[in-house]
Amino acid sequence: MMSNRKLVQFTVNGNPVEVAIAPRQTLLEVIRDEVDLTGAKEGCSNGNCGSCTVEVDGVTINSCCALGVEMEGRTINTIEGLAPGLDLHPIQQAFMENGGLQCGICTPGFILSTDHLLKMIPNPSEEEIRLYLAGNLCRCTGYDKIVRSVQAAASAMSS
Repeated sequence: MMSNRKLVQFTVNGNPVEVAIAPRQTLLEVIRDEVDLTGAKEGCSNGNCGSCTVEVDGVTINSCCALGVEMEGRTINTIEGLAPGLDLHPIQQAFMENGGLQCGICTPGFILSTDHLLKMIPNPSEEEIRLYLAGNLCRCTGYDKIVRSVQAAASAMSS
């Protein structure tokens, strides 16, 4: 039913988007169902796991906790926009090479959170990595491989 929907314009991964969305649709639902970008995952639906992490206007957020109608005029970056074409971003490469991913549900959130961390602190300590990624939960790998992946990415990106 179109009458309940609101037309919202925003930018996703550098591309302008205009979608008619229901007032109660979360940003995660809009990204996955209306924009057809399925990298962000629904893990908990209450902001505790970080699987739905995206970047909005340069800040990482849990997209399951934001409404799509709040995105008017904003800039959103998802995991799909991190690397151009078929190339992997150094963070993606480091996660792959260091076992920082397994089932993949949490991986997009960890990678986008890592990207944001490394923009702020290019060479973080293990404590800074663990503290910054505390909002992202993984049920498969354990966190040592994720921390090693972040350290490897930081090293690769600084050279």
